[in-house]
Amino acid sequence: MNTEQNIHPYGEKQLEFDKRYLEMAHVWAKNSYCKRRQVGALIVKNRMIISDGYNGTPSGFENICEDESGKTKPYVLHAEANAITKVAKSNNSSDGATLYVTSSPCIECSKLIIQAGIKRVVYSDDYRTTEGIELLKRAKIEILKLEQE
Repeated sequence: MNTEQNIHPYGEKQLEFDKRYLEMAHVWAKNSYCKRRQVGALIVKNRMIISDGYNGTPSGFENICEDESGKTKPYVLHAEANAITKVAKSNNSSDGATLYVTSSPCIECSKLIIQAGIKRVVYSDDYRTTEGIELLKRAKIEILKLEQE
């Protein structure tokens, strides 16, 4: 998307909502105890936030994401996975929703996004690989990258 020309498939109003929800995801990322990278996610349906998440350890685990050498522990959950599993425990459905996430999804989270019925993903930063975005495109999920202002 070219934000300089303000071209948005759903119009200016939706672009403003997308920017604001993404900004909120960035604020939510600050809840993460991870030192290497803090990621936040919101799932929005019908302009209501139905779930949120940030990267971190599973419930009941210590809030330390990295090992002694600074490497992320293998059981750390990504923000998207936390938001999707949180909505699964609620009475809400993510079918047709939009996921706002500060970093583009990895391939594992992209599989969850597809299975959760999420139809749009809006993000600002690129993850270290593009496999997740490529999988979402293959699933015909709308992807929008917005630079954080």
